[in-house]
Amino acid sequence: MLMRTDPFRELDRLAQQLMGPGTWSRPSPVPMDAYRDGDEYVVAFDLPGVSADAIDIDVERNMLTVKAERRPVAKADDVQMELSERPLGVFSRQIVLADTLDTEHIEADYDAGVLTLRIPIAERAKPRKIAIGGGSGRREISG
Repeated sequence: MLMRTDPFRELDRLAQQLMGPGTWSRPSPVPMDAYRDGDEYVVAFDLPGVSADAIDIDVERNMLTVKAERRPVAKADDVQMELSERPLGVFSRQIVLADTLDTEHIEADYDAGVLTLRIPIAERAKPRKIAIGGGSGRREISG
């Protein structure tokens, strides 16, 4: 899987806190972890406080896009907010997936504010044995 590091991530986070919530045209970044677990890649996105039906996952060619929206909780008219630190608005993350991943069989699970995607490695990318024909006999080599 191809992922780029962002040396300005902390600066973007600070700017986001100063500029307010994300919008559909300017979403806030989503923190994530990605790792390989056997024959699949696992990508976990932190989306605390977002309902599962407010999450949108799209794959177009090799581009995976995750978008989510966290809206303010409805409050009664007589409620006065004393402190509000939890970010609201739209959150998004795009990842370029390698050709060796099977984007047709991605599994998504959402539990305790964490969206976990499991992306299997395509069969064509897994190691296999190749038989050599001709000559006096057959030999196998690993490839």
